[in-house]
Amino acid sequence: MHTPMAFLDTLLNKCASLGHIKQFQAQLVTLGLFQFCTSRTKLLELCAISPFGSLDYAGEIFSRIESPTTNDWNAIIRGLAQSNEPREAITCYRTMSQIPQKPDALTCSFTLKACARMLALLEAKQIHSQLIRFGFQADVLLQTTLLDVYAKSGDLDNAQQLFDEMQLRDIATWNVLIAGLAQGSRPYDALVLFHQMRRERLRPNEVTVLGALSACSQLGSLHEGKMVHLYVQEEQMDTNVQVCNALIDMFAKCGSIDKACDVFYTMRCQKSLVSWNTMIMALALHGHGAHALDLFACMRDAGVHPDAVTYLAALCACNHSGLVSDGLQLFQSMVESGVRPNVKHYGSLVDLLGRAGRLEEAYQVITSLPMVPDVVLWQSLLGACKTYGNVELAERASRALVEMGSNSCGDFVLLSNVYASQARWTDVGKIRDAMKNRDVKKIPGFSFIEVEGVIHKFLNGDKNHSKWREIYSKLDEIGLRIKAHGYVPETCFVLHDIGEEDKEQALYYHSEKLAVAFGLISMRCGTPIQVIKNLRICGDCHVVIKLISKIYDREIIVRDRARFHRFKEGFCSCGDYW
Repeated sequence: MHTPMAFLDTLLNKCASLGHIKQFQAQLVTLGLFQFCTSRTKLLELCAISPFGSLDYAGEIFSRIESPTTNDWNAIIRGLAQSNEPREAITCYRTMSQIPQKPDALTCSFTLKACARMLALLEAKQIHSQLIRFGFQADVLLQTTLLDVYAKSGDLDNAQQLFDEMQLRDIATWNVLIAGLAQGSRPYDALVLFHQMRRERLRPNEVTVLGALSACSQLGSLHEGKMVHLYVQEEQMDTNVQVCNALIDMFAKCGSIDKACDVFYTMRCQKSLVSWNTMIMALALHGHGAHALDLFACMRDAGVHPDAVTYLAALCACNHSGLVSDGLQLFQSMVESGVRPNVKHYGSLVDLLGRAGRLEEAYQVITSLPMVPDVVLWQSLLGACKTYGNVELAERASRALVEMGSNSCGDFVLLSNVYASQARWTDVGKIRDAMKNRDVKKIPGFSFIEVEGVIHKFLNGDKNHSKWREIYSKLDEIGLRIKAHGYVPETCFVLHDIGEEDKEQALYYHSEKLAVAFGLISMRCGTPIQVIKNLRICGDCHVVIKLISKIYDREIIVRDRARFHRFKEGFCSCGDYW
């Protein structure tokens, strides 16, 4: 014969719906066990976190408990932490902290998970101080959860300090910090940590690798990316589709579209929708529009249905390759297939038309949107107006941006450049005054280059590098050689009211030119030179680097804010369309 408790446990295990949960609660109340039975806590947890439960109903159950135990609090806090209202978990934790029933390690862990979702750094720091007071520092899981909050909230210094002070760490601990550093402002440190793991004979898993690949992508470090790829192959992680997708993305962002294609076409696991999307976008950013559209067709032939991301990637491919008619047909096909365009699709369409000089059509797209246009659409139009010198439309776009409350330095700079290209220096002065009055700072242009695993950064006119004299000497040599090939400085890209000689000097020492010159003096012949620039490459630098690639017989890859430019034998992969 079953005891009442054994019977209740058996009954609880059979609960598979909210109706069952309510029936079980009714049994507890009928038997007079609701306030005392341990099965009540299990019921509360089931109701709070199971797919068929109800957090609202769990709250009702909890409100009827006269003296909730720590486990009761944990059940409701855990449910709230993973709900759509994670802040309620923090509120619940505060309430619990004010009563005699004190939190335990699980309570803190669930609440910290809520903090991570909310990026609630202040609350996490308060809980951190309580962990020390409660003596929970030895709990690896709890410390890792706290580390996750610091990392996701961008407090990488505290995350690093906590990691360094931990006496025990598991793989999850390393993964959390590597991911936080990679996705934050310290991707180089993420790779240092990845290599430290291996030196300490720890075995990075798929999650570790994803963090390391993300760091390589941010840095544009092909050397490091190849090392991580080798590890992936050694550990046979290339059967994991997420790892393969990250490899494709990494190689593409590090400038090696050929390696990205190799990974995609030789995948030993079934390609996911993300695999196709990532590869199509990679081809788009490298200017291989026709290849991207061919892959889009192959995807559909393989029975994989494109989603909104696929169409956006394909539209970007048309955009970066000047395939206007293909892009317009693709947009129409998307609408007809039932995929609703969002503001990013319309933004790509506006950019496509704008780059092609069809400014009025681009303007009509913006003004007839079925949704409120965002600032990016108007900025795309403003950029196209700068390219084609359309002052009237540029002023309209600028007014719209002001009305939307945009205070981006790029908006002011673009309009200023439109005026400057027409030699309207009085209007340029007004824009600069407006920038000063609003305390808008112009973002300085800078470029990175990696040589032998070390990242070197250059600003325009930079003389801070230890080899700046050699770099400038190389630029003088380059200047003589490209002029012998018919180069004439394109001073129209210097948008200041200064003399021609000063304009030539301003162009001469742009950050991307400095980085390329450093690459030429630092890397052996035949090695591709890869440069990352935070802004778009200027037209004069584009012409110069094309000539350098021909004269010095070097492949040069420049990743700017918008896309990749692969210079080889005097040509660029963008076809001079950017």
